[in-house]
Amino acid sequence: MTRQHTVVDSPYGSLTLVATDGVLAGLYMTGQRHRPPEETFGEPDPRPFTEAARQLDAYFAGDLRTFDLPLRLDGTPFQRSVWEQLRLIPYGETRTYGELAENLGKPGASRAVGLANGKNPVGIIVPCHRVIGASGGLTGYGGGLDRKQRLLAFENGTERSTPALF
Repeated sequence: MTRQHTVVDSPYGSLTLVATDGVLAGLYMTGQRHRPPEETFGEPDPRPFTEAARQLDAYFAGDLRTFDLPLRLDGTPFQRSVWEQLRLIPYGETRTYGELAENLGKPGASRAVGLANGKNPVGIIVPCHRVIGASGGLTGYGGGLDRKQRLLAFENGTERSTPALF
């Protein structure tokens, strides 16, 4: 197993991209909860990330709404099923943890969905920021609630993608 990483700039702070055997396996924000130790990211090498960086640039410019990248999402079967549900949430829309649990056929599993959501290894591309609480309020986000609010505002057109504040 070969791991490589690179760091790209974004309006929401530096993003560390991690690949396993050349496939994107991680996107981590500065100060992100559940961010793995840097020594696990592998050697610095931007080559596996050309397309991911291009699509992220297009997203932040407002020109891309759906990412089309191969991903290696390592997690439990339940976590992977939650992460697949996240990828189905359209740009600019939100879902609740309960709605995701219902979609998975596990209506009582909203807390488990929340835990899996928090362990998402590829933030932004797998849009865990689009999940909100049952009351419609913003709840936990590994990258911080301010980032979550700004990402949702950006997708709703109420905030322009501006230089990083983080």
